[in-house]
Amino acid sequence: MQCKQWRAFKVGVDVVRELYGVMAARGATGGFVVTSGRFTDDAISFASGRNVTLVDGPKLLGLIRQARAGAGQAAARPDAAKATRPTADSGQATVCPLCTKPMVRRIAKRGANAGGEFWGCTGYPACRGTRPIG
Repeated sequence: MQCKQWRAFKVGVDVVRELYGVMAARGATGGFVVTSGRFTDDAISFASGRNVTLVDGPKLLGLIRQARAGAGQAAARPDAAKATRPTADSGQATVCPLCTKPMVRRIAKRGANAGGEFWGCTGYPACRGTRPIG
């Protein structure tokens, strides 16, 4: 994945070709180029037929709005956290190592583990206790 912030408003074909070359060298099956601007027609043509997804500014804004709406819906459902709590027979720790409150399954939103699951304290943000899953 590549994210680009350009002073010029359009991302050209060279950036897409560069990512495609890295994908081939590393054996990646797909890639994304994300920009707050737009892509040139040449970049769009090159990505077409290849497993390279282009995300321009308007599409990115739509994805951000969709994610925010989804986060609001998840927060409105208090039973969602209960459904992911570990049980004693799951072999997982049922309490936070820092404050002994129950833990819930969470997904990292940023950092090196973005997208990965972990056990997080129900006392967050006051308590930042975590445990790995598995």
